Amino acid sequence: MKRIIIITLSLVSILAVNAQEESGFGIKFSGFVKNDFFWDSRQTVAAREGHFLLWPAQVREDPNGNDINGKSNFNFLALQSRLSVKLSGPDAFGAKTSGLIEGDFFAQSNLNVNLFRLRHAFVKLNWEHLEIMAGQYWNPLFVTSCFPGTVSFNTGTPLQSFARNPQLRATYKTGGFSIVAAALSQRDYTTIGELGPSSRYLRNSAIPDMHLQVHYGSSNEEGMNILAGIGAAYKTIVPRLSSTPIPEVSYSVNEKVGGLTAMGFAKLSTKPITAKLQVRYGENISDVLGISGYGITGVVDVTTGERSYTPLKSMTFWAEVHTNGNPQVGIFGGLTRNNGSKEQLSTTTVYGLGTSIRSLYRIAPRVIYNVGKVRVAMELEYTNAAYGSNHDSFYIPSETTNADNLRVLAAIYYFF
Repeated sequence: MKRIIIITLSLVSILAVNAQEESGFGIKFSGFVKNDFFWDSRQTVAAREGHFLLWPAQVREDPNGNDINGKSNFNFLALQSRLSVKLSGPDAFGAKTSGLIEGDFFAQSNLNVNLFRLRHAFVKLNWEHLEIMAGQYWNPLFVTSCFPGTVSFNTGTPLQSFARNPQLRATYKTGGFSIVAAALSQRDYTTIGELGPSSRYLRNSAIPDMHLQVHYGSSNEEGMNILAGIGAAYKTIVPRLSSTPIPEVSYSVNEKVGGLTAMGFAKLSTKPITAKLQVRYGENISDVLGISGYGITGVVDVTTGERSYTPLKSMTFWAEVHTNGNPQVGIFGGLTRNNGSKEQLSTTTVYGLGTSIRSLYRIAPRVIYNVGKVRVAMELEYTNAAYGSNHDSFYIPSETTNADNLRVLAAIYYFF
């Protein structure tokens, strides 16, 4: 099977070179093989058999006072290995054209770990000042020019917004400024609601998740580069279409929840070091793996059971500094705080991600060394989460107990 794949890729590459020479069409393969080896000091809340770490599991004591989640664990995984296919072709509409298809073996859930899944798939049209992109790509809150360079695949999540979305994006560049506008749907990363994680809540609103950002960058002859930007996003979800899931005893309801997210970032690059930072305010951002959600403020129609809602909000800050040589030495750190709901809640039921966490912080130093196409990296990732056993009417967790985890992570890459 391996021989067949190698032969097939070789033939495709040969045909691609010939096609590029004859018609301007081009295709280029790239990617890497990555193996992660990690050990955690306690049980964690994570995806893909512990690979994508979010935070330590809360303290859970048995009748003898022993923490059931205090057990350490380890795993070895290669599912982050990646394959990218970059495409180029003749101009269209007076614009340069390109495309990309990228996948890895991370799958969509623990049920199909190791299966190939789609990461990115988009088409780009580039004019002198304008770029139009259509397809699946990073959520604009994940700024690709300023994000944590951690060894861990979580890339700083939940401190860093993390999601890839089908979208239509326009970027206008002039005089060092970039204006980014985008309309998004949801796919693998979705809002958490009464029926669990699903894209239906956003789809039923009939309005895409809307984003607008302004970036500014400058550089000088001494090798100093400065990049900064601000942005905002707003989405509306529909929690339910009917008052109960049983049609015979259900009423149609008109329910919505709005959520505003704002962020700012800055990056300074010099020859010896690079420094980055970002601050984010988020409402109902479980779809970008943020500590957030929404709750019920009351019943607006006792006959139909129609409810009113309000989003849960959080404030997050992260920063990173690393050297630019080989080896690269760096450290990432950040803090997020759950600030509860915008309005007073009428029930104790909320929907979202990490809503019982009052605050969370993380410190992660790393060392990365490159030799040719091989990279060896190591990272220590310490995460502390304060879980609340109680909460007030704004669902701010109280009577907190800290749970902390130390992850020791080693990784080896081979790039091609």
